[in-house]
Amino acid sequence: MDMQQLQPAGYVNAQPKRNNDMGATGNVTVKSYAEEFPAQRVNGFYGSMVNAFGSCIGTMGMIPCCVCCPNPYKSIEQGTIGLVSRFGRFYKTVDPGLIRLNPYTETVQKVDMRVQISRISDQVIMTKDNVSVHIDSILYWHIIDPYLATYGIADVRQALVERTKTTLRQVLGARVLQEIIENRELLAQEIQNIIDVPAHQWGVTVESILIKDIQFSKSLQESLSSAAQAKRLAESKVIQAQSEVDSAKLMRQAAEFLNTPAAMQIRYLESMAAMAKHSGQKIIFMPTSDDTKTHFHPAAEGTSFSMPSVQVAGGSGSQPSVLSYQNTGKN
Repeated sequence: MDMQQLQPAGYVNAQPKRNNDMGATGNVTVKSYAEEFPAQRVNGFYGSMVNAFGSCIGTMGMIPCCVCCPNPYKSIEQGTIGLVSRFGRFYKTVDPGLIRLNPYTETVQKVDMRVQISRISDQVIMTKDNVSVHIDSILYWHIIDPYLATYGIADVRQALVERTKTTLRQVLGARVLQEIIENRELLAQEIQNIIDVPAHQWGVTVESILIKDIQFSKSLQESLSSAAQAKRLAESKVIQAQSEVDSAKLMRQAAEFLNTPAAMQIRYLESMAAMAKHSGQKIIFMPTSDDTKTHFHPAAEGTSFSMPSVQVAGGSGSQPSVLSYQNTGKN
């Protein structure tokens, strides 16, 4: 039988779940898989006789009170389609709803067309850098060709799960642990592209693959934690060293700015004012402005210089401080 004949032939109206999905007629339009192949009808005397007898029995079974004859009507749920076989040979596809079958010669097999979810848990994988990890992933897929998915392979779900496990080992085993952690989405997309090729040959398509969790051993977790802590410590030391360098540059600029007679005189006056605020008496020796010029300028070395004495008498209580100055040198 030609596989091209199993392609969708039209559209069917189905009841929606939400009002915003409805069209002008109040129904939602979905793909229809209904198809019949007249070339596969029954031929031969025995087949025709049994088919006619089953039709008669089915007609009597339509009567509600007739319990001795099977009911020829079967219901197909929304989201599934039916593959009808006659004498074990497929000959038509039916959409969701109520269908009539020959109770003796025809059987229907329901195929779920909704998106399926397959969980792949606790997959042990050895990475390229010889690290053993446990991978939990989820596979989303749905059937696009019910004939191939039913009659072309024994168990399409098991086939997809096993193919996904093999591809996970192949792709993640060729990567180092750091790359698996950082590029999880890109690796999942690569695995999906590899699986989708044989999946189409089985009549299904892979919607997406999600790497849900990556589990490590306890020793590996401790080593990764210590490595991260050492990295943060090294970064903090680099930041501290950089701040010290910046502080030294600012101190050097301040020293160059203060290395002038006027700036030094201001600092002397500020120190004297700060000392005058405390109680008690202090004797300090500070040069005058002329002595400062002599001290900081070598051209004035010939001038006699002596350190003046300054007596700071601090008052107690509410008494103000007294600042006296006596020059004991000669100008």
